[in-house]
Amino acid sequence: MTLNMEESVDMFGDINLTLGMLNKEDDINKEDIYGHLTSVIQNADILDDAIVQRLIYYASKDMRDDNIPREIRMLAGELLVSLAAHDFNSVMYEVQSNFRILELPDEFIVLALAELATSYVSQSIPFMMMTLLTMQTMLRLAEDERMKDTFCIALEKFSKAIYKYVNHWRDFPYPRLDANRLSDKVFMLFQYIMEKWVPGAPRTRTLAIVKAHGPTVSLLLLREDFCEYALGQVPWLLNQYKDKEIDFHITQSLKQILTAAVLYDIGLPRGLRKSIFINLLHQICSVPEPPVKENEIEASNCFLILAHSNPADLMEFFDDQVRSNNEAIRVGILTLLRSVISAEEPKLRDYITSIERTVKVVMGDLSIKVRNSTLLLIQTMCEKSYIEAREGWPLIDYVFSQFAISNNNLEKPVKTNFSENEKGEKSVQETSLEVLKTLDPLVIGMPQVLWPRILTFVVPAEYTGTLEHLFNIIRILIMAEERKKHNAKDSTALVISTGAVKLPSPQQLLARLLVISILASLGKLCGAGAIGLLKILPEIIHPKLVDLWKTRLPDLLQPLEGKNSSIVLWETMLLQLLKESLWKISDTAWTIQLSRDFSHQMGSYSNTSTEKKFLWKALGTTLASCQDKDFVSLRIKEFLIAPNQLGDQRQGIFSGKKSLTKTDVMVIYGAVALHAPKMQLLTRLNQDIVSQVLFLYGQCTQVLGMSVVNKDMDLQMSFTRSITEIGIAVQDAEDHQFQFVYKEMLIGYMLDFIRNEPLDSLASPIRWKALIAIRYLSKMKPQLPLNDHLNILEENIRRLLPLPPLENLSNDGQTDKDKEHIKFLYERSMDALAKLLKSMMWDNMDAEDCLEMFNKEWERERAFQITAKVLTNDVEAPENFKIGSLLGLLAPHSCDTLPTIRQAAACSIIGLFCIKGITLEMERLQSLQEGLESDDVEVQIKISSKIAKILSKFIPSEEIQVFLEETLDGLETLNPTCTKACGIWMISVLKEQGAALEDQLLEILSTIYHHMPVLRQKEESFQFILEAISQIASFHMDAVVVNLLRKALPFDRDTKTLWKALAENSASSGKLTRSLIDKLETGLEDDIAGIDAISVACAMYEVISTGTPLSGMYPELFTVLLKLVSCTLGQKMPTVSLSHRRHVMQQGERQQIPDPCRLSTATLKCLQAQAMKEGLAKESDEGENLWTLLSNPATHHIGVCVLARSMAVWQHGIILDIMEYLFSSLTSSSENYRITGTAFFSELMKEPILWKHGNLRDVLTLMDQSAWDSNAILRQMAIRGLGNTASGAPHKVKKHKQIMLESIIRGLYHLARTEVVCESLKALKKILELLTERDVSFYFKEIVLQTRTFFEDEQDDVRLTAIFLFENLASLTGRRWKIFFAEEIKKSMISFLLHLWDPNPKIGAACRDVLMVCIPFLGLQELYGVLDHLLDQDLPRVRDFYRQFCVKLAKKNQEILWILHTHSFTFFTSSWEMIRSAAVKLTDAIVLNLTSQYVELLDKEQLTTRLQELRQDPCISVQRAAEAALQTLLRRCKEISIPS
Repeated sequence: MTLNMEESVDMFGDINLTLGMLNKEDDINKEDIYGHLTSVIQNADILDDAIVQRLIYYASKDMRDDNIPREIRMLAGELLVSLAAHDFNSVMYEVQSNFRILELPDEFIVLALAELATSYVSQSIPFMMMTLLTMQTMLRLAEDERMKDTFCIALEKFSKAIYKYVNHWRDFPYPRLDANRLSDKVFMLFQYIMEKWVPGAPRTRTLAIVKAHGPTVSLLLLREDFCEYALGQVPWLLNQYKDKEIDFHITQSLKQILTAAVLYDIGLPRGLRKSIFINLLHQICSVPEPPVKENEIEASNCFLILAHSNPADLMEFFDDQVRSNNEAIRVGILTLLRSVISAEEPKLRDYITSIERTVKVVMGDLSIKVRNSTLLLIQTMCEKSYIEAREGWPLIDYVFSQFAISNNNLEKPVKTNFSENEKGEKSVQETSLEVLKTLDPLVIGMPQVLWPRILTFVVPAEYTGTLEHLFNIIRILIMAEERKKHNAKDSTALVISTGAVKLPSPQQLLARLLVISILASLGKLCGAGAIGLLKILPEIIHPKLVDLWKTRLPDLLQPLEGKNSSIVLWETMLLQLLKESLWKISDTAWTIQLSRDFSHQMGSYSNTSTEKKFLWKALGTTLASCQDKDFVSLRIKEFLIAPNQLGDQRQGIFSGKKSLTKTDVMVIYGAVALHAPKMQLLTRLNQDIVSQVLFLYGQCTQVLGMSVVNKDMDLQMSFTRSITEIGIAVQDAEDHQFQFVYKEMLIGYMLDFIRNEPLDSLASPIRWKALIAIRYLSKMKPQLPLNDHLNILEENIRRLLPLPPLENLSNDGQTDKDKEHIKFLYERSMDALAKLLKSMMWDNMDAEDCLEMFNKEWERERAFQITAKVLTNDVEAPENFKIGSLLGLLAPHSCDTLPTIRQAAACSIIGLFCIKGITLEMERLQSLQEGLESDDVEVQIKISSKIAKILSKFIPSEEIQVFLEETLDGLETLNPTCTKACGIWMISVLKEQGAALEDQLLEILSTIYHHMPVLRQKEESFQFILEAISQIASFHMDAVVVNLLRKALPFDRDTKTLWKALAENSASSGKLTRSLIDKLETGLEDDIAGIDAISVACAMYEVISTGTPLSGMYPELFTVLLKLVSCTLGQKMPTVSLSHRRHVMQQGERQQIPDPCRLSTATLKCLQAQAMKEGLAKESDEGENLWTLLSNPATHHIGVCVLARSMAVWQHGIILDIMEYLFSSLTSSSENYRITGTAFFSELMKEPILWKHGNLRDVLTLMDQSAWDSNAILRQMAIRGLGNTASGAPHKVKKHKQIMLESIIRGLYHLARTEVVCESLKALKKILELLTERDVSFYFKEIVLQTRTFFEDEQDDVRLTAIFLFENLASLTGRRWKIFFAEEIKKSMISFLLHLWDPNPKIGAACRDVLMVCIPFLGLQELYGVLDHLLDQDLPRVRDFYRQFCVKLAKKNQEILWILHTHSFTFFTSSWEMIRSAAVKLTDAIVLNLTSQYVELLDKEQLTTRLQELRQDPCISVQRAAEAALQTLLRRCKEISIPS
């Protein structure tokens, strides 16, 4: 109290000092003085009357002084208007005294009056008539342009104030005034201005008149006699559309007029309507320059109003305008239609057909913008059920056709404006897909539109890109129909005529769906969708398939669950399903048609596509099942004669041939082996297939019975291809016991082919193909001896590396095409050699059967010596020779166990770079190489590291990936010393070349992830992996973060380890945290949280849990995580399978994703724990329960409040940053996030230090708006914030008392939610403690009446707060409400007396206190003595207390005793036993002390009946009290001889 008085004294002293400065007419900066005074006054609660009067005097004087600059006069006017909050009447008197009839006033006097009218509508209206009358006499005197502008501004403000009063007069605290008198004066003023001032008006006055036009005409429309005139002024307003700076205000005024017309149910003349339509459309579709955004929005709002009032005319206008070929107009109308439909105007539903007709007009438009707008409109129409069953199909057809057209345009681009056209077509394509994605096929009327015509889009190839969404639509329709069949006898949802649409046949559907199903094994959603359709479509395909597919399809789907299936396995299962289905159908004609449909669909796919390959197999399966042998033979003959049907892979074999040659048959044998059932293949491979291939090859190489070398390239290629396919087939069979008897012979043939190739040219692909064949053959059993393997390697290396440089080889080509072909062969040959070397040295690592090369040192030694010998043989490799793979293979062995191996490895490494023509420091490298003879492992490691550092910079960046792949393999399989060398080389290369790896980053990271599960078992190797990721991240942090975030949730152990490793790297932890924050903020831009945002939260958890210092990022981190918690409230996510990868995992490690909100909360909890360690936050008063509250949708707001209280207020700089970041939550489109922000700020509102430094003034405004929200929790939190303002900024409560009281009192009417009521009661209690009886007088009665209704509430908190508030209200009665309050006390006393024994002792104590405060209002001070007994340590018995109380009361006021009796009956049925018992005992005491007159007035029959019923009460105390009261009643009746 003392502190407040001291502050007031200081403030008054400050104002007096400032006033003294104003009084001096010297070089004082009055602009600063007035600004300071206005700020002080707006924040002051109470001002001394003398000071107010002095301020009014000085402000008025300076405001009217022409010698003072306008800026200072304006500030003086603002001060004067601000003073009205403290003494309105004095301010109005001062202004009116200078606003006299027939005298032209100062312009600032007029502006002050205008501001008073809008800022204090309630107080200004009683003065309005006098003001308007006076102003009417002044208009003729105004000649100065500025004065005319000022009067126009005043008319605008006055009209707005009167309009508000006319439409809300019930809310004003005085009897209704005659609004017609006010509108009469406004009409005269407006008429004069329009007639006299409009002609020849300058731009500034036109703007002022335009601003006044809307409010004034809106007010005049209320009067029938002015309506015609008012509407007649609208054309003038429309004619002012010519200046972009004025256009917005014109539209704003027009919107006000249209709103008033709707409010008063006034029809606009047809001509005026059309003129409004045209002008508004021009504001949206302005072609020369794009419209101003705010004007465009306002014009759109006008159209929404017109759609409500004149839907028929509006649709007719749209239909007429859209028929023009103007792109801008069409786009504008389509956008407007979309907005109107989205607004869900009920009247518009009668014009669905008109809207559809309008859309059809523009369907032929080729403009990108029109097509996009049409698609978006169709999307909205579908969402809002604006598709009519008979006319709606063309709209759906349009969506698909636009996708197909865009697809075609992108494949065959137009040469002019290609980039722009491509971008536009892509947008149309994306929009089409978005429409289909969001299409709900079960919206009212949609099933009749779609079914079964939607099936027409399944088969055509041009709609392939839409299949994912198309299949989903069909699935939903059919499943809905199935449900309907189960629930009703007759289902009609999908029964409708198809009209002119030609539906696909069952065979076409089956063929298409089977082919698309093959894509499911590649993880494509359309493939899974096709399988899903097959599952529910058997009746449509063929009735006989229902039972078969019911049992077979679930088994078929099992391989797809959880991971991608092997494409070979999946293909086999689909073909088996096809085979069984055809057998079940057993219809030759049906099968023939299916084969034809398979053939017809061949042209829809590229020759190398997975679908095309499957189509051939499906066609073969179908023909195999066909019983018509003639048809099958004919089809096969057609294929053989017309090889172009067979695609690239078979064209070369059958081209131009009428019959098969031996070479063709050789290839067929290979193909048979490749596609045959694997378990049946191996038993017949050696005898029936390979022997036949060798026989045919032998025949082709014989001349007159003699075997000769046949250098026919076609023969060699066919033979090599056949052998390669046989090798692949054996490998796929995965039978490790199978012995391939022809292995050595076939390898010999392949080596012969390679030897016979010239060393000076490269014209044929024989080398390349033979190397591939040798690679597959080398893997077969029986295993060749080690020497044979080494000989094969040496032979191949010697036959390939000596080739001339690529430039020389290319010169052999005569054309550019020849040169390209030579380059292609060269690159493929080198790649095949590298793969062969890797295959024979590394891949076969089975424990018993692997090459002894890596188990016996002397044999490994020879292998490396051979390699070194080849690589150091002065061979000059071509420019494009790839060294990455070989380097990764060789480098680790620079630390092998034998010095000879180390020397050979180092020699080979150096040789690799030399043959590439790279200049090296040979002396230094040779010195280091010699040092590898040392047996000291540490020395070997250091030398290898130095070599790595020297050579890393020379590795071509495009070969880093293959180098890393080899190195990672080495980390898995090599001995510890070589493993360490692998890691050192890998890190050295990444340090040197990491910055250049951007294009290969995804592949490199994928390779590293692939190896992590295995390397985790090797600690040292695993550390190298972590260091490698950190090294890459130091160059490409964002890319690494994005890649890691794509990992499936929940993160596996390896992913978590990677996040922690990145966080523990001090050099990049800050960049990591910043990247994650940016990703999360981006993911939450629309206040919606998806799976990406959850992934970021999980990553943040791992990063923060490492103890990474938060430094300056804590406020942003806290805010974005709190937003994520809010946006994930109540979200559910499906189980997400981990990605398909090589996996070494503990049992049970894979688990379902938990509640996303709990994941987000866990991260926020981790953040707060770290913040507490750094002194940025404090322990929550709820402990661990905080996080449970926060993640539960029902208690989230409570948790947020607890969290806000745990913020370290002393760190006000951090809190202010958090407030700034969180401010946007108060206006978020997400209701959850608005609740979160409001709850958080509601707690901060009670902190004075934050009011001092923070911008809580705007928060208070938004809190007040939210207090009227329809969401109960949001209202509760907003009201709490308003209440807490009393603690944080008492001066704000006094300044904004009116709006705050109105908002909080409204909360008392929210009876459905006691939380809102309780919060309102608490807030009122806090606020009323700061206000005077004068401040509250207007609301006092309403507050008292509403508070009384909660004395019997079931919630203890509500009852207690209501009683406390009632006690506070006693001090605010004043003279005006004292009698009213006394009457309310009489009605409430029964509650206070009974609840003295409330089950909650706090309520009992509150009732005692409120009785002590209230009894003086009734003149019952004699009762203090009785109430004092309640303070005794031993409380009196209930019966004794009531009897003492009633004895005293009976002597003083029998009327109140009678009132207590009349109100006691309702408590006989109370849910609380103690209250029922107390009510009966009080009744006993009342009856005992009533005078004879009042006893005679008793309704003894009713009272006896009620007491008899209470004798049967389950509570014994109530029974005894009822018995005693009944006896008392009988006794009193006897005393006065009244029959009972």
